[in-house]
Amino acid sequence: MDDVTTLLEIEAIKSLKARYCRLLDTKEWQSWRALFTDDFVSDTSKAGGKVIHGADEFVAFTRRSLRAQPTVHQVHAPEIELTSATTARGVWALEDVVRFGPGVNLRGYGHYTETYEKSGDTWQIKTSTLTRLREDVFNGLFAVYMSPRIRRALMQSARRITK
Repeated sequence: MDDVTTLLEIEAIKSLKARYCRLLDTKEWQSWRALFTDDFVSDTSKAGGKVIHGADEFVAFTRRSLRAQPTVHQVHAPEIELTSATTARGVWALEDVVRFGPGVNLRGYGHYTETYEKSGDTWQIKTSTLTRLREDVFNGLFAVYMSPRIRRALMQSARRITK
C-alpha cells in the first residue's frame, strides 16, 4: 500500500471508532451492531468484566447492562497499524462516564486494544480488550477513587444483578 492509501485506511478506522462511541452513547443498538464482525470477541475481564464471544451476544449484554443509563465514551490518541490490506490493530486511550443513578456516576480511564477486519469497503471491529487504569465514583460534591479490591466487589455485585 502507498502512503496515501495507508492514511485513508487509518482514517476509516478512526471513523469506525468514533461511530462506536456515538452509537453506544445514543443507544442506537442496531447501527452499533453493524460495527462488529459476527465472530467479534469482547474481553473486559482485566477491567472486572468478562469475555463475550459473538457480536449479537455482546450487543445484547451491553444493551441489558446499560439499559437507560446515560453514558459518555471518548477515545483519543489512537495508535493504529495496518497489518495487511484487510486487517489492522489499534490501541485507544479511553475516558468514559456512566451515570448509575442520581448523584452516582462512574468515570473510568483506560485503553481499548483492538483488531479490525475489512470486508469489501467496510472496516469492522473484530476483537476488543478493555483495560482500566483508574475508576472514580463522583457526584457534584465529591469524587472517590475506587481501588481494585473495591472495584472487584462492585463488579461481582453488578454481574449478579444483570444476569
